[in-house]
Amino acid sequence: MDSQKMSYNAGQAKGQAQEKASNMMDKAGDAAQSAKESAQEAGQQMKAKAQGAADAVKNATGMN
Repeated sequence: MDSQKMSYNAGQAKGQAQEKASNMMDKAGDAAQSAKESAQEAGQQMKAKAQGAADAVKNATGMN
């Protein structure tokens, strides 16, 4: 094999690997973003539930 063809092939492989890696990073970023959003949503729900529970206790004990 001539060295020009070998270095061309190596360049192609490197380019494809970099593209794959960058696509994976994008996917990981998207996953992280949606995980963050669902964590925030869960936090909001927990807050609302805690508030509801506190109100229920106040009502039950006649503190309201």
